[in-house]
Amino acid sequence: MLSELLTKGKVQIIDLTLPLKNGLKYRTAPEIVYEDHRQGAEAFRRRWDIPKGDLEEYAASETITLCSHSGSHMDAPWHYGPTSEGKPARTIDQIPLEWCCGDGVLLDFTHRGKGELISREDLISALKKINYVLKPRDIVLIQTDCCRYFEEEGYQYMHPGMSREATLWLIDQGIKVMGTDAWGWDASLDVLVTEFKQGTRGRLWASHYAGKEREYCHMEKLCNLDIIPRPYGFLVFAFPIKIEKASGGWVRAVAIVEN
Repeated sequence: MLSELLTKGKVQIIDLTLPLKNGLKYRTAPEIVYEDHRQGAEAFRRRWDIPKGDLEEYAASETITLCSHSGSHMDAPWHYGPTSEGKPARTIDQIPLEWCCGDGVLLDFTHRGKGELISREDLISALKKINYVLKPRDIVLIQTDCCRYFEEEGYQYMHPGMSREATLWLIDQGIKVMGTDAWGWDASLDVLVTEFKQGTRGRLWASHYAGKEREYCHMEKLCNLDIIPRPYGFLVFAFPIKIEKASGGWVRAVAIVEN
């Protein structure tokens, strides 16, 4: 059915995933070592004792060093703490795949600046503005437009973030997966750490820690939310890579929009 709609140009697939590439300046950025076809042939020749000159080209490949939170990824409850809702927190390989696809809801917070917190009331207001009522298993996307700076110095310190109360409120509406196009779900860490050192202890990583109380997943470092043409009425698919016992996994997130 979907292939027929794609062939007829009735739906559009929007890539919501940042590329993994060398030269990125944020913490957890990947490092990629490329092996071209001639280098691949030489390695294969030596491994199998093939005479030199008998094999000129072989498969290209890449060796990538990164963490499970590099690039566009999904955080599992295990990332937030060892328990969630009083039970052992799920790792990324234990996340139900049904959580990872559903109706998308796009909320525009591009007017918010570095270190600012998005409140429960802000979410309610944004939903009223688009005349939408959340339903269980919607996938809520928070647009900040900070993704456009992902190749620049300081990218990880540019964004607003979700408050603990706002995150818990989304979970209370039945939302299991939510995401942002910013570096992180909480507000810029340099601001929160400064506050923490000055005695404000309740805001540092508060939205992540909310996952210890209520089970949920969020995605970070998405992109192209500004290309989605409507605030709802589209699908989101974002399946995390299955890494055993991991706190997160990379996603190839996409929005599917009917033309």
